[in-house]
Amino acid sequence: MIQVEDVQVGYGDALIIDSLNLTIPKGKITTVIGPNGCGKSTLIKTIARILKANSGAIYLDGKAISRTSTKDIARKMAILPQSAEAPAGLTVRELITYGRFPHQSKFGKQKQEDLDAIDWALEATGLTELESRPVEALSGGQRQRVWIAMALAQDTEVVILDEPTTYLDMAHQLDILQLLDKLNKEQNKTIVMVLHDLNHASRFSHNLIAMRDGKVLQQGAPHEVMTAPNLQDVFQIQAMLTVCPFSQNPICLSYGMKEA
Repeated sequence: MIQVEDVQVGYGDALIIDSLNLTIPKGKITTVIGPNGCGKSTLIKTIARILKANSGAIYLDGKAISRTSTKDIARKMAILPQSAEAPAGLTVRELITYGRFPHQSKFGKQKQEDLDAIDWALEATGLTELESRPVEALSGGQRQRVWIAMALAQDTEVVILDEPTTYLDMAHQLDILQLLDKLNKEQNKTIVMVLHDLNHASRFSHNLIAMRDGKVLQQGAPHEVMTAPNLQDVFQIQAMLTVCPFSQNPICLSYGMKEA
């Protein structure tokens, strides 16, 4: 579904990603992992066209995103940025309504299909009973559900999330990841996200992309990427691995610093 070819991205004179190539499969959950500053967020922001690549090309369903209108991109791809903040005073339903903007006419009038999409997004994320509550009155996990609901109301094939579990406690992290897993299985959504927790990444992903210094070191199924030698190359750690009883994918039991 998404093809990245020889992409180079930088901020000013600082080159963050250089000659990067990768493929993100359709209908799967792909998670980008790697140390801080390796280019994870830069990569997905470039895929979502929030950042412009210096060179190279990114294709969505075979069409270069640089030659696709913003509205057409928004109809195919929804983005949940890191630490998203809603304007003060908005209710849950009002924020979710923003997800329908790419489908509305220039007059912005809601049609029945818009209302149906909003109702479905509320139900899918378990927020129907909270639709009239102000967003700022919700817990961190509930607020993340609202942003995901807005992305669902956008009704796109691809949902991109930059660290969706940051600042959430363990139960809320699991809640969000199980919701994304459900959306992938039941709605065939292509999910692309950045996670810091390696065990969550391995448990909930079909495909892992391991980055370091702006380059992809490994890409593949969790059992191919989550190996002790790969984690040493990517994170400079000596990892002890075992098997997750829930997913049967590898997880990191503990780790130490790589010996000099």
